[in-house]
Amino acid sequence: MTQTSEKAAKPAAKLSQDPHALRETREKNLETAIGRQVRELRKRQRLTGSDLAVMTGLSVGMLSKIENGVISPSLNTLQTLADALRVPFLQLFSGFEERRGAMHVKAGQGAEVEREGTRSGHQYQLLGHIGSNNTGVVVEPYLLVLTDEADRFRTFQHEGMEFLYMIEGVVGYRHGDQLYRLEPGDSLLFDADAPHGPEELIELPARFLSIITYPQQK
Repeated sequence: MTQTSEKAAKPAAKLSQDPHALRETREKNLETAIGRQVRELRKRQRLTGSDLAVMTGLSVGMLSKIENGVISPSLNTLQTLADALRVPFLQLFSGFEERRGAMHVKAGQGAEVEREGTRSGHQYQLLGHIGSNNTGVVVEPYLLVLTDEADRFRTFQHEGMEFLYMIEGVVGYRHGDQLYRLEPGDSLLFDADAPHGPEELIELPARFLSIITYPQQK
């Protein structure tokens, strides 16, 4: 596919994920979340409280307290419930709302950083960072500024994907054996494992967003 046809290409199919869809309401209290999940699984299998109590060896009163989130059941009790309901142990926790991180950075307050290979006249401003999370993905958003003093770039290679959005200036951006002319409003999404970087500094200063994603280290 040529560079021109790549730029003009449009998605052939609709995206499968609805960005406006909401997940079912989740509980912020762990005991309540477990209790609701046990009750829903029991009803889904058309079991009465007495049926499940017999299957697990728990009293009806104890089971009622678990389903209503009144007590915190032991791990042994949870494993017994999971076995009786024929579900994976972790499914009993699926209704719990885990804390989701967010970071708000005001204009001009991004942290100036030096990434590996940073060159003279290349300013990196980290716009946010969330450490350990449950997505399995790390996202690093940067605002890059190239000035008149900018060195010609030695290409980068690193794991993950990278997305660029041009704000100001014009550069010729290298990715593999292709050179893309990026002007304000243009974007470029690419596999960052190929050599890449702003090879031609055509109109300076140049400012663009660089969003890098890569697997979280376990």
